Amino acid sequence: MSRYHLGEFEEVVLLTIGVLYGNAYGITILDEIEERLNRKVSIGSLQTVLRRLEKKGYLTSEMGESTPERGGKRKRYYTVTKFGQKVLAETRDQRQSLWNDVKGFAFE
Repeated sequence: MSRYHLGEFEEVVLLTIGVLYGNAYGITILDEIEERLNRKVSIGSLQTVLRRLEKKGYLTSEMGESTPERGGKRKRYYTVTKFGQKVLAETRDQRQSLWNDVKGFAFE
């Protein structure tokens, strides 16, 4: 059993940040999750999870440059840390182990 608990939505957010590598900020993360998973996500719930993952050490963030199209506002870009990668790998391995042990007839 892992020492780290990663909730389903936390896992989705971390994986999405990996997919968007270098371009992962609030709206791109939200859009990618909604498009790939056909799942509606509120910006508030996403921001809550991003803060929680950063506090746990799974993510880092940095502010980008201000842009005229955003009225001078800067974007906060997210990156998965080495520790976050380790937790994701453990989560993947645990789930794969469960899938490997499911008997073929269990889902008939």
